[in-house]
Amino acid sequence: MKNLAQFVLIAALLVGVFGCSAESSEKVAADARVKAADARVDAADADARVKAPANPPAKAVVSAARTKVVIPSGTLLKVSLIDALNSDTSSAGDRFLASLAESVVINGATLLQKGTKVRGRVIEAEGSGRVKGRASIRLALTDIVQGDRMVAIITDPLNATADSSTTRDAEIIAGGAGVGAVIGAVAGGKKGAGIGAVTGGGAGTGVVLATKGKEVRYDSETRLNFTLTNSVEM
Repeated sequence: MKNLAQFVLIAALLVGVFGCSAESSEKVAADARVKAADARVDAADADARVKAPANPPAKAVVSAARTKVVIPSGTLLKVSLIDALNSDTSSAGDRFLASLAESVVINGATLLQKGTKVRGRVIEAEGSGRVKGRASIRLALTDIVQGDRMVAIITDPLNATADSSTTRDAEIIAGGAGVGAVIGAVAGGKKGAGIGAVTGGGAGTGVVLATKGKEVRYDSETRLNFTLTNSVEM
């Protein structure tokens, strides 16, 4: 009986020893697996650091800088009037609006598109006088409209003078004299005809005095040409 008790005790001790040993082995194996995983993570981080540049370049900022172009002096600007102009009603200092009738092309490059708005100014306007003096008007462009800004320009002035009315005046006077002669002849023969001619001539001159000559008139959509006298940077 005593021997049996000793055998049971020894067996229990052996079970405890082997149990602890197995548990220790399991723990050691688990620790090893964790360390191996950590090692793999560290290796991956190190590899990534080696491949990545030490100082990554800053992202490039793309600036949409507007390219400036220069329209040279001497360039012809062909415009179509938007506002009508008249030597009789326009005054010095009046502003007018027009648009380019043709694109401005320099060395194959289109610098200004057809339809681009331009502004101008009436430098001088003179209506026709009575009997003497012809109507005239003087214009110049002052600005190119670019979006919400104005680009100042200088152009040669455009001068226009109305056709002479001398021939027309002479016809009116002669016509008046002829009518007077007819009236005088009916009234009293040759003497009456002479008096009638003087009277008719006077009447004809009166018509000229009361009639103004021709005016310079530019309707809307009239085409005019101006020449730049300075280079313009757009």
